[in-house]
Amino acid sequence: MFLLQRVDETIKKVKSQLANIVTLCNISFGGASIMATFNEAYSHAVLYIFIAALLDRYDGKIARKFNQESELGKQLDSMSDIISFGVAPALLLYSYVLFQLGPVGMIAAVLYIVCGAFRLARFNVTEANGCFTGLPITAAGVILTASFLIAPFINPGVYLVIFLVLSYTMVANFQLKKI
Repeated sequence: MFLLQRVDETIKKVKSQLANIVTLCNISFGGASIMATFNEAYSHAVLYIFIAALLDRYDGKIARKFNQESELGKQLDSMSDIISFGVAPALLLYSYVLFQLGPVGMIAAVLYIVCGAFRLARFNVTEANGCFTGLPITAAGVILTASFLIAPFINPGVYLVIFLVLSYTMVANFQLKKI
């Protein structure tokens, strides 16, 4: 009887933290992507960002399913997002192609990260109304990462435009309905 009670308590604890565990897996893949980029294992870096996006898709759903939404979870999710969809994609594309543009490429990559951080901070301090203001950083990060697949076929200057457009759309005031 004691053993069953302990197992039941453990299951409840895991359920109460499951969304946060998924979020920590998300940030782990974002960190792994950064390390893969440092090692010039670019295809692995891309894969890790896509896995992080998949995990990001489900952490909120899990929190709502188990009624475990919390301020800690919201903040943890934003910190995860800036790593997995801000820093990791920016570093990946900067290291692979944007470095060719010198300081201008570096400024574009840093601007993308800054705009992503601003977008996340704005999201955290506004009321949820069923819409996003600006492009979510997850979407921007996935678009930027997916653009890696066409990098060998386009001019590095095109990436400057991609970075600037994604940066702007994250901080713009247009509304997107949540899906």
